[in-house]
Amino acid sequence: MKLFIYTLAFTSLFFSCKEKKTTEILPKTDGLISVTNTQFQSSEMVISKPTEQDFDIKIKTTGKIDVPPQNRAKVTTFIGGYVKSTSLLVGNNVIKGQALLTLENTEFLDIQKEYLEITEQMKYLKSEYERQKTLYDEKITSQKNYLKAESDYRKAKATQQSLKAKLQLLNINPSNVEKGKLTSIITIYSPISGDIVIMNANVGMHIAPADVILEIVDTEHLHLELAVFEKDILNVKVGQKINFTVPEASKEVFNAEVHLVGKSIEGNDRTINVHGHLEDTIKQKLLTGMFVEADIIVGSKKGLAIPIEALVTENHKNFVLLLKNNKNNGYSFKKTAVTIGEKTADLVEIIPDGTINESSKILTKGVFDLIN
Repeated sequence: MKLFIYTLAFTSLFFSCKEKKTTEILPKTDGLISVTNTQFQSSEMVISKPTEQDFDIKIKTTGKIDVPPQNRAKVTTFIGGYVKSTSLLVGNNVIKGQALLTLENTEFLDIQKEYLEITEQMKYLKSEYERQKTLYDEKITSQKNYLKAESDYRKAKATQQSLKAKLQLLNINPSNVEKGKLTSIITIYSPISGDIVIMNANVGMHIAPADVILEIVDTEHLHLELAVFEKDILNVKVGQKINFTVPEASKEVFNAEVHLVGKSIEGNDRTINVHGHLEDTIKQKLLTGMFVEADIIVGSKKGLAIPIEALVTENHKNFVLLLKNNKNNGYSFKKTAVTIGEKTADLVEIIPDGTINESSKILTKGVFDLIN
């Protein structure tokens, strides 16, 4: 009795396994991949022909987010000093003319002292020059005395103007100096409005004339700076659309437009600079210096298209599953190499050849499951 039960159980298990196998992918035969009708339907596979679609012709390039030179300022001082005070950090927004920090140095006092002294001398030298001129005009004094007085006055005036310009560069009011109000502290003001992107100043730090104290960028005028290879540049024109991504930050696709095309080839990589304008709505999402990958759309064409999910890529080669026959309660496909062209978000262009054309029947859904 037990032997009969074991035999019955084994027989049931055998037929159960056999029944399950009838819904699985059939083995490859003659280089074909076959699948049963049951599996085809249960996996919701789809067979369709390539369709004619419009494709953009693109030039692939790379670049970065940048600003025009007039919207980037590196703040320095032509006479160094020690940082007396500052309260700014990277990321702070400043406006043109805003006080950024103060510097202290005794050299500032020396310039003011020289200016004050020469200004006092100017009163005498001017008076002496005018007196000698009058005497010379009346033939009372010699030409030598007149010319010496004129020379002394003009040299002193040049020195005064030079020192006055230095004071103005240091943001020291010459009128205050003339009143005897001297200071060892100067204030450095912002030359443009924007955001601080570099800050190299701490209280007590010595700043040399060649040092960049801080850098300000006006992000209101962000744009694309792209490097286009020489072989592609003749196809690039002002007004063409640009689609770009910031691969390190987001998968979002942004839009721009070609605004300027460079007129000379730069560097050993033989590229030309292309300047692209950004849409105002996306500027707040981007930062200067971001690396971008971009497509410049230089034209359009019609081509045969299949869904991207119908394409199989192996070892840098592209394949599709081409229907060879539909009989014996199943479908048989051949993995066929294809040459692809342009792409969209959902479609890929395939170049017709002796094997693939507009009449070809291709598996367009369920390819991944079948290949694997």
